[in-house]
Order: sequence, then C-alpha cells, then structure tokens
Amino acid sequence: MNRTTTGILLLGLLASSAALSAVVYRWVDDNGQTHVSDVVPDKYRRTARLVNLGTYEVSPQDRKQAEERAARDKASASRLPATQDDKPPEPSPAASATPARRPSQGVTSTTDCTTWRRLYQESLACFGPYRTTNGGIKPEAFEACTVIPSPDKQCGPRRD
Repeated sequence: MNRTTTGILLLGLLASSAALSAVVYRWVDDNGQTHVSDVVPDKYRRTARLVNLGTYEVSPQDRKQAEERAARDKASASRLPATQDDKPPEPSPAASATPARRPSQGVTSTTDCTTWRRLYQESLACFGPYRTTNGGIKPEAFEACTVIPSPDKQCGPRRD
C-alpha cells in the first residue's frame, strides 16, 4: 500500500462517523509499506502507532465556508448554457460538410475582458459533452469547438 492508497484509506475512514469513534493504528511492514487499520498483525504490534483521527475533523467554521463556496460554484455553473443530456450535438443532414464551431469567434489582442470571459465559458460548455471520465477530451471535440484560453492571466481572476 503506497502513500496515496494510505491517504485514500484515511479519508474513507474519516468519512464514516463510525470510524471517528474507532481506534486506528499505523505501521510500516518489512517491505517499507505503510499500513493503516484497526487490526494490527502480531508481528507489528510493537511498532504500530495510534492514529489520532480527531486532528482530521472539520471545524464548523470550515464546514460553513466550504458549503458557501459550493453554493457559489453551483450558482455560477447554473448560469452556463445547458446542454441536452450532456450529449455531443448530432450533425443535421442539412448541415454543410464543415459544421460551425462554437464559439464562432476567437480571442484577439483587442478582445475586451467581458467578451473574452463569455467566449471562454461558451468554449467550456462546448467541450463539456466531449469530456471522458478520466479527464480527457475526445478528438472530435476540436472539430466542433473553438479552444479559448482562460482570460485569468490577462484580465485577472474573476470577481463575483
């Protein structure tokens, strides 16, 4: 079990309210692998250390801030144009051989920040249905969508 797996295991334990009341130990085996469990093999009982799960609890203030941030993000996402069932648009038989790309225009040196942000959001919405579960983008997306770089570098972060 590597550190990533250990971290995932700890997060899983923390997510469960039953785990918060459980006794959890951490030890390193002969191969140098770190283990976290409520059951320690006899061979490692001398070296196992008790894990204080209380240090991983979220304070009420942090929880409130996270909930407010999530509500803002949800409201911001709801302002994006909705796509039907998150499926890529199907080409119509009457469409020309080269469909129009979305957004139809790109960013130039004279594009103002408001327009740039609108085009960026349109680009994100266009690429959305083409995203794969592991974060990639299907190649056909680049035939239908225009890549618009984030305006944050030029215009600064967005302030709501």
